[in-house]
Amino acid sequence: MTLTPDMLRMLVARALASRADELSCSECDAQVDRFAEMALAGLGAAEALPLVEEHLSGCPICREEFEALMDVLRDAARAEEPWWRRLLSRK
Repeated sequence: MTLTPDMLRMLVARALASRADELSCSECDAQVDRFAEMALAGLGAAEALPLVEEHLSGCPICREEFEALMDVLRDAARAEEPWWRRLLSRK
């Protein structure tokens, strides 16, 4: 991934506004799978893991990786559906 000037500005602003209780990228990465599974299940991931939500909202690199993970999990869930349900959902 190439950093654009806007992304770089956002990262610098985030670094300057950081707090002691914020997650690092590696700490977020360690929890993002659980966050994604909760989000897909509608279990209030942002409320259960607010520091992950906060990190993802301010870190474009982690957010992009999270969105890719969500795409994979959604595709996997669709693949497990019966063929007739997938057919009905195309309408």
